[in-house]
Amino acid sequence: MSMTLYERTMSHGAVVRIRRLTPDGTAPIRAVIEVDRRAGTQRASGPGGHPPALMAVEGESEPHVIASLLPFAEDDAAVARLLAQRGVR
Repeated sequence: MSMTLYERTMSHGAVVRIRRLTPDGTAPIRAVIEVDRRAGTQRASGPGGHPPALMAVEGESEPHVIASLLPFAEDDAAVARLLAQRGVR
């Protein structure tokens, strides 16, 4: 089960999201930053597919993982650096 904790659309149309990977009621919480450059279209991996994670964290609560990832997810330059580190153009 996954759940979107944060989502925004970048100026060029890609969607940046923080997605929780662990089910409700479990600890620690694991979440990732992902950039969906094909937002609004079906992914090649099939229904429900997700783009590759650019950064992952674990924390004791949702607010903790959001606070850890949000500075990167809110900054276009940080997102671009994460994409470059993963070799995504």
